[in-house]
Amino acid sequence: MIAADQGHRRGSTHKARGMRLTDHRFTVPLSHSEPDGPELEIYAREITASQHSPEDVAHLPWLLYLQGGPGGRGNRPTSLGGWLKEATASFRVLMLDQRGTGLSAPATRQTLPDVGDAAAQAEYLTHFRADSIVADAELIRHQLVGGPWSIYGQSFGGFCALTYLSFAPAGLREVLITGGLAPLTGSADRVYNATYSRVAARNDEYYARYPQDRVMTTRIMRHLETVEEVLPTGERLTPERFQMVGNFLGGNARVEALHYLLEDAFIPTAGGHRLSDLFLAEVAAQVGRATNPLYAVLHESIYAQGHATDWSAWRVLADHPEFQPAAPEPLLTGEMVYPWYFSQDPALVPLAPVAELLAARTQWPALYDAEQLARNTVPVAAAVYSDDIYVDRDLSMETAAAVRGLEVWETSDYHHDGIAEDGEEIFARLLRMCRGQEITVPRESGPLLS
Repeated sequence: MIAADQGHRRGSTHKARGMRLTDHRFTVPLSHSEPDGPELEIYAREITASQHSPEDVAHLPWLLYLQGGPGGRGNRPTSLGGWLKEATASFRVLMLDQRGTGLSAPATRQTLPDVGDAAAQAEYLTHFRADSIVADAELIRHQLVGGPWSIYGQSFGGFCALTYLSFAPAGLREVLITGGLAPLTGSADRVYNATYSRVAARNDEYYARYPQDRVMTTRIMRHLETVEEVLPTGERLTPERFQMVGNFLGGNARVEALHYLLEDAFIPTAGGHRLSDLFLAEVAAQVGRATNPLYAVLHESIYAQGHATDWSAWRVLADHPEFQPAAPEPLLTGEMVYPWYFSQDPALVPLAPVAELLAARTQWPALYDAEQLARNTVPVAAAVYSDDIYVDRDLSMETAAAVRGLEVWETSDYHHDGIAEDGEEIFARLLRMCRGQEITVPRESGPLLS
């Protein structure tokens, strides 16, 4: 068993562009219910503003940042800006590489075979959801901080924050969430039915702005049906995989990047128009999962509690024919994960049997405690983005109503990547809300009024 004062190794410290960065490594159990079993090494980076002296830093409260995902490693900042600049004015920030990502026991096609066969790998990955991430955080808190700390969850990090509030609220001083109020109950199907509708509306909004891009998107889709175009990673680009560039629609400024991408699509050659190398390289960067395979492998499991997801997004797609590649003007998709990902992406092909086993798994434990959330006493403030194509607004508001005292700031000014757009203001506002310094309407748990 790992004692509270063991398993922590503090690494080197260096300064970079307004920051003081310190490495930390922690030893945690693979399964927190089996503390004497296999162990993992978890990495986190402490970030403070270099304007603070080391003596002053020692007295600052801690803020744990939980990154989006699943499968996203902690941010690697190159300078002090955005929400991090605002946070480090009054906090020591701990940037966690959640288990399976970055330097925290990365789980990829290269490392998972060491665990065993597909069944062993699938069983291993059941310990990489929000419940295990929160248990890691609690162990780290005891080793590093002792008392309660503040946490900030972006997207999937917000899902983790709700799990934290459910099972370890005593460790929390206050909670900030952006674009990350997960549905507390129900199957993944209701999530994808909602998000397909949001993505369709965002497609329409985009094409109203750039009507020529609707024509270009359809042209690319039809071209890919008959002409073999190869990505830099060596595999053929299929129409359905190209649709994944719809992830650009989840941001404010990123929609411009989508427009510029489509501008570069075709180039004339002696054999006719072909997709340009520039375009193919940029598409590959968007649709490949080599840098975060767990995003695909575990994506639907983040909604699973006591039931199989059974490739939910793929099944629900049948009710949204406008997203089918054969549609007259097929729409771009969002973050939905489909079975064919694991036959078309070289980074995912070896993980196909594992993904199938996880999709069929029914024995998923609860990720939230509705009764605990209904009597919550930890200050919580959440930004809900009205047109978010990744975390549905209506499902978010349903969850907000179920968490006692949770303060909501709903805004249509930002999309899912709001903290990249105006992180300083968003962080500052949520912190003021948590501390009762922002005018809001207090709410208790209970159903939303229609």
